[in-house]
Amino acid sequence: MRDLSKTRPRELALKALYQIDVEKAYSNLILQKLLRNFGGSELDRAFITELVYGSVRWKYTLDWVINRFTSKPLKKTDPWTRNILRLGVYQLMFLNRVPSFAACNESVELSKRYNKKAAGFVNGVLRNIARHTDKIDYPSREKTPVKHLAVKHSFQPWMIRRWIKRYGFAFTDELCGALNTRPDFCIRVNSLKINKPALKKLLIEQGYELKESLFIPEALYINNPGDIEKNEYYLKGYFQPQDEGSMLVAHVLNPKPGDVVVDVCSAPGGKTTHIAQLMNNKGTIISRDIHPHKIKLVENICRRMGITIVKAEVFDGLKTDERLVSRADRVLVDVPCSGFGIINRKPDIKWKKAPDDIQQLSGIQFKLLENASKYVKPGGILVYSTCTLEPEENQDVIASFLEQYSNFELLIDYPVCMKDLRVVGEKGFIQTYPNKHRIDGFFISKMVRRV
Repeated sequence: MRDLSKTRPRELALKALYQIDVEKAYSNLILQKLLRNFGGSELDRAFITELVYGSVRWKYTLDWVINRFTSKPLKKTDPWTRNILRLGVYQLMFLNRVPSFAACNESVELSKRYNKKAAGFVNGVLRNIARHTDKIDYPSREKTPVKHLAVKHSFQPWMIRRWIKRYGFAFTDELCGALNTRPDFCIRVNSLKINKPALKKLLIEQGYELKESLFIPEALYINNPGDIEKNEYYLKGYFQPQDEGSMLVAHVLNPKPGDVVVDVCSAPGGKTTHIAQLMNNKGTIISRDIHPHKIKLVENICRRMGITIVKAEVFDGLKTDERLVSRADRVLVDVPCSGFGIINRKPDIKWKKAPDDIQQLSGIQFKLLENASKYVKPGGILVYSTCTLEPEENQDVIASFLEQYSNFELLIDYPVCMKDLRVVGEKGFIQTYPNKHRIDGFFISKMVRRV
């Protein structure tokens, strides 16, 4: 990669957007890669991050607005011009601190560098939008409710249609709003090395602003995290960034010191290390993933946090390991999913998923659960979790599994801290929503093997 140390912030943001759009890169990964070679100030880095995540998050709305001001459909423009326009309109519509003239002028300069022929086109479109942003005629809530919410919140219409059918208009409106809001930064205190009051004291002395958790005792929120992974206490393993929704999973599993636990889809290691913490680093955790580089992530986090009971292994969860059959006290199956409950963290998810993906995922998820269930000993616990909201990947998978495996049954004995999260009655599972619970959207179901 060429030297990016002298690249201007908007140009670096454009490079990221181009790779996300054309090369299908993930925004968080490409940003990390580009910023690693960028020599700008922290303010510049924050501005680049805002531009990239904002332009990705609001892509549907940006494209809809741009198409209102040009006779040439945006999808027919070259990718550099397309993303220069998105970048410019995002600044005009969502960044009040950026003057309109700056957004327009800088976009034209980018066009001169990446597609000189389109500079006049970019200039005309952006200045026209700048003059008329308060006069745009948005889709009617009454006449076209799906289109209204799709443009208002920048979601694909098929997703809006599904959610309105399931939750109703008002809840979908709130849900989409929450999924567009940057989540609070949450950490898990590593009780193997330090207690919560002691860590709070250390972080406050460093100038961090803290607030208490909502549900999980060992959770803590930091209002001004900055580049937290360079913090000395992070490096010493005193805490791990993790959302409370994710932390719920280990508490539902409720592992005991001395247990044998299998985590079949463990990378990057947040839940595995939380399980080890709840076990007081006593027992055995077999932590698996199909990708060797992800297993290294698990090993690294265990090393940093002082965890010694984890055996990290490369293994395909779609295959059965006969050596583990009926050996585990507790098994966690945190499956790959559509991720609709964490769109606020990964806005790319909005554009990388299609309706058919959900059905395909559910087949993989069932197979992972089926294989993992073989490792549970009689009387042992099986927990299934996702970070999505879709019944096909959640309740339907559990229903199909219980129908085929009558030796398992649902358990409804969730910890007191989760009392208000449980969907009570015969369903017996947890489903969190960002708009309702102010944490990530997670589905968790707990089962026991009777024989």
